[in-house]
Amino acid sequence: MRVSYHPDYYVELPPGHPFPMAKFPDLHAILTGSGVIGRGDIVRPREAGLDLLRLVHTEEYLWKLDTGNLSPAEERRLGIPWTEPLWRRSRLAVSGTVNAGLMALEDGCAGNLAGGTHHAFPDHGQGFCVLNDVAIAIRRMTADGRIRRALVVDLDVHQGNGTASIFEPDDAVYTFSIHGEKNFPARKTRSNLDVGLPCGCGDELYLDTLTDTLPAVIDAARPDCVFYLAGVDPVAGDRYGRMALSEAGLAARDRFVIDRICAAGIPMVLLLSGGYADTPFRTAELHSVAFRVAVERYERHTGIPTRSSASA
Repeated sequence: MRVSYHPDYYVELPPGHPFPMAKFPDLHAILTGSGVIGRGDIVRPREAGLDLLRLVHTEEYLWKLDTGNLSPAEERRLGIPWTEPLWRRSRLAVSGTVNAGLMALEDGCAGNLAGGTHHAFPDHGQGFCVLNDVAIAIRRMTADGRIRRALVVDLDVHQGNGTASIFEPDDAVYTFSIHGEKNFPARKTRSNLDVGLPCGCGDELYLDTLTDTLPAVIDAARPDCVFYLAGVDPVAGDRYGRMALSEAGLAARDRFVIDRICAAGIPMVLLLSGGYADTPFRTAELHSVAFRVAVERYERHTGIPTRSSASA
């Protein structure tokens, strides 16, 4: 399974900052060290250019990011202080998702060891999300005629308000979210289908909800490509999750989603989105679950060894 990754997905943040930036190199090390992803299947992205970012984001917002002119209020809403390395890593991650989308069309399944920054709006960032990589990738792939319709399956514990808002008027993109009803963002935007679950939700309610909704969503969306935001913040103990999935429940979630997408013969792009476990390494371990499941299930459904298996 080919994946996008760049060492500069990691940038230094102020001491004590809550975002687990080290999860990106940790995840890379876990997946390549265990052979889940072959080292030859790591594709290094280049920084996205402004023309690509303009497919979603406004000129004013891009100017502020490019020149470091975010106001203090805008930085607070973003949740991360602007730096030149942060601006660069955000553009690298966007390219990583675009590349993963194109690779998924070729291979059936591909991923980005970052991405899923679903709180970014056209004119501002929030919730640790600078640029909306999913929206940019979909716009690029549709503009190039690679796909006509897309489905976003967002299972981060926080509703993807930026992505939902961007695509609300677009009938060619179906947005589906299962999230914490009482969690961030306080003001939800409207996805095609939003399912809010209560704080403390465990495996049974979560998986029942998923199995009751996802098959109909895939049928309704009729997508040429699925972007799966496999956030791990619904797992018990997450600092910002307020849910109580077990690790076994997380794996069951990923198996169900990936099985349904593979069985339907739809290319899938796998993205990280959020996760805030006790340590960045533990967060990376949880993120690795979806990639392990994707490699296993893709081979089972297609009978074709993934590139990773073939090269390992």
